Amino acid sequence: MILSAHDDIEVVGEAVDGAEAVAVVRELKPDVVLMDIRMPGLDGIEATRRLAADQSVKARIVMLTTFNEDDYLYDALHAGAAGFLLKTCPPDELIHAVRRTAAGETPLAPEITHQLVDDYLQRNRSGLPKAVQLDHLTEREIEVLGLMARGRTNADIATELYLGEATVKTHINRIFAKLAVRDRTQAVILAYEAGLVRPGDG
Repeated sequence: MILSAHDDIEVVGEAVDGAEAVAVVRELKPDVVLMDIRMPGLDGIEATRRLAADQSVKARIVMLTTFNEDDYLYDALHAGAAGFLLKTCPPDELIHAVRRTAAGETPLAPEITHQLVDDYLQRNRSGLPKAVQLDHLTEREIEVLGLMARGRTNADIATELYLGEATVKTHINRIFAKLAVRDRTQAVILAYEAGLVRPGDG
């Protein structure tokens, strides 16, 4: 109902469980999918994994989660989720996230970003920091990466660095290519591993 109230967003389908979600997405070819992590039968993580592995599916999948589902975030990321939203987010944030996702951005609530990074570091802690080098990034790209890791949107970064949003997108695409990552979340994790930012940085 919230989504349908906006002229630039068309709700093309709904599903009651993961199996139906996979079938509906394959049939209707949406641009964006809002996927609940917990669903009867096939859960949202496995549904996302199947859709991400399907070359005919171009939809970007945003996981809907709650704070008590932290343990699932890491698995959802590796299943192919493009972003995460809290189920309790206000309607305007939901609409903004759908638009950003359709435009190729990755919606990540800052609270969820911190949870993901903390979870990742806990799972991969070996007593020594990983040797993640950012030397091949330009000074500007490092600035952009640092702001991404602090949860800033492209618009926020553009304002803070006095750049156009198109320029910010160009920098981000170059960062992805140089770091060999597929999305914003993986880039943020590398920023933490490299020590560019620390958990708790605002």
